[in-house]
Amino acid sequence: MVPIQDETLPCQEDSSVRDHRPTNPEMLNTINYLKRAGRQHQAPLWLTVASFLGKSRRTRIVLNLGQVSRLAKSGDVIVVPGKVLGSGIPKEKLTIAAFKFSPRALVKIEKAGGRCIPLFRLIEENPQGTNVRLLR
Repeated sequence: MVPIQDETLPCQEDSSVRDHRPTNPEMLNTINYLKRAGRQHQAPLWLTVASFLGKSRRTRIVLNLGQVSRLAKSGDVIVVPGKVLGSGIPKEKLTIAAFKFSPRALVKIEKAGGRCIPLFRLIEENPQGTNVRLLR
C-alpha cells in the first residue's frame, strides 16, 4: 500500500528557517571583537562570552544587580555577557563588564564605589581573561 501524500503539508525544502543571530550592529561588532581577541590571546573566556552574546534574544542573559552582588566578592572582576539591571543593592566594590547596563544599575554601582566598563575595555585591560568571573 502506498501512503497518500497530503498536499496541504509544506515540503521540507519550501519551509524557511528563521535566523536567530543578532542584527544589532553594535552587538555584532562586539561578538567579532571577542572572537578575535579569544583566538589572538588564546583565551577561551572571550570565545565563551561571544557565544553567549550570539544566542537568540530569548536566551540572552539579563542579571539584576542583587544577583551579581550576591554571587561576587569584594574586588572581583565580573563579566556578564548581556545586560545588568538595577534591581538590588551592590554590597561591595565590584568591577563589572557587560554588554549593556541600565541607567539605574550604572548609578548604583558607581555610588557603591565600583566600576562599570564595556566588554572591549576589559579585553584591553586583561587580554588573557585571568582572574575574571563569568556570571550567567
